[in-house]
Amino acid sequence: MEKYNKTIWIVVIVIAVVGIGFGTYYLIYKKPPAPPAPTPPAEVTEEQPAPVPAEEPISEEERRLQEELLRLGLDDSDNMVRQLAQGLSSHPQLSVWLKNEDLLRKFTAVVDNIATSSSPRSHIKFLAPKGDFHIMEKNGLTYIDPDSFNRYNLAANVFTSLDAEDCAKLYHQAKPLVQEAYQDLGYPAKDFQQTLTKAIIELLKTPLVEGDIQLEKKVITYMMVDPKLEQLSPAQKQLLRMGPENVRKIQAKLREIALALGIPESQIPQSVVYYTRKIY
Repeated sequence: MEKYNKTIWIVVIVIAVVGIGFGTYYLIYKKPPAPPAPTPPAEVTEEQPAPVPAEEPISEEERRLQEELLRLGLDDSDNMVRQLAQGLSSHPQLSVWLKNEDLLRKFTAVVDNIATSSSPRSHIKFLAPKGDFHIMEKNGLTYIDPDSFNRYNLAANVFTSLDAEDCAKLYHQAKPLVQEAYQDLGYPAKDFQQTLTKAIIELLKTPLVEGDIQLEKKVITYMMVDPKLEQLSPAQKQLLRMGPENVRKIQAKLREIALALGIPESQIPQSVVYYTRKIY
């Protein structure tokens, strides 16, 4: 039972945390005015999702716990998930997140949103950072205040405390119920792990922005002036809003998890640094 403590919720945190991006603003697409030309990010070659790796045999104890979860069923799994997840991390914030319901369904929906270039925001509002989003003005232009990035430190720290090998091994044990939740989303014949792989790769393609991010005010929201950044997927923009240091830490952990899942290293994107103008 102790080993399985990390089985279910570890998978929920793995992708849910990296889908964060809930500031008090929400960027909406709009053709921007011509911005100062930044150094363009390196081109990332589009890769096909990695083939689903063969699953290793599980022990009798692990199989017994898997069968117990299956007996409870997807809709009645939350209490067992909470019980088993108590030993997942020593970070106190985890117990707060565990109070949410439909944990496996939320995880599955978040992964699917990221993989399909949609926003996972509606499924993980409980991860919204405390504090307000701030901007700064310089020479009549508007930029993201870097202090706003600190609001996401907590989520990034919880995520980076997870063990990659345990994430991969115990994910496979939890997969039957996750697969069921995926089928309920309208994918009766597709293997969820292909979608999980695609979601991880999508987030790893998010650039590390060094410099200041210029914004343009819309009616009640902001958009990024730089078209290279504004054209990122909603999930990538949400990760980008966490700031370069948090993005760097999260992507490093994601690479560990990707390798542990059996994704070939050749298919795992490396970090791309994107330089913008630094204001003083």
